[in-house]
Amino acid sequence: MTRLDKLRTHHRKEALRRGIPPRDVDLLLADLLGRSIAWVIAHGEASLDAAPLEALLARRYNGEPLQYIRGRTEFYGREFVVDDRVLIPRPETEVLVETAIARLPRGARVVDVGTGSGCIAVTLAFERPDLRVIGVDRSLGALAVARRNGLKDAVASDVLSAVRNFDAVVSNPPYIPEREIDTLARELHHEPRMALTPGERGTEIIERILKEAYPRPVILEIGYGQAERIRELARPYVVEAVVNDLAGIERVVVLSAHG
Repeated sequence: MTRLDKLRTHHRKEALRRGIPPRDVDLLLADLLGRSIAWVIAHGEASLDAAPLEALLARRYNGEPLQYIRGRTEFYGREFVVDDRVLIPRPETEVLVETAIARLPRGARVVDVGTGSGCIAVTLAFERPDLRVIGVDRSLGALAVARRNGLKDAVASDVLSAVRNFDAVVSNPPYIPEREIDTLARELHHEPRMALTPGERGTEIIERILKEAYPRPVILEIGYGQAERIRELARPYVVEAVVNDLAGIERVVVLSAHG
């Protein structure tokens, strides 16, 4: 057994040396102890077996995302279960949710394409109880995670092929061109590849969504520099709005069919 303060100090220094946020050590310690970080900091005299912490940190140093190690993450103020069957929700996707909350028609039946953890669909159902939100994904593993997160309507579907009666679509689709995958941070290589890239162009799933959803309104998250390309692909849709994320990057497009 090792004193908590000594264990914490040692591993925070080691994490910093390896380029990992020292706060990750505190979060993992708090999880192991079933306590808050404040308790961990205040009770340095407590003792702990170092082995479980070191096993978790070995996974972290190997590039595994903290969210997978902890088995959960926060999105839009709520906690969601995550594992390597689903993409980890990102803060920029909250922009998609905020846009959808503001713009979806009242009482609409909405399909979340590529629902993954269900974070978008579940959040929309909480924030807009007038909506009926259906999450679809071609991964049965992802749908199992979404159901654990409280998604009631979770349907196996390749894009919109299994859905007939709906009024609008929201989606954070895979949009990274395949050639760029190997250049990304190593943590991303632990996430499901099909949730990151749809193929060579990066727009393959977006193209299918626009074709299969027409003429219903669509709200999409997009990648860096894709807004102009989406404008070209969208016809006969009209791009009503492009919404920036907190970094000023064009992140969400709102499309509707006019005429």
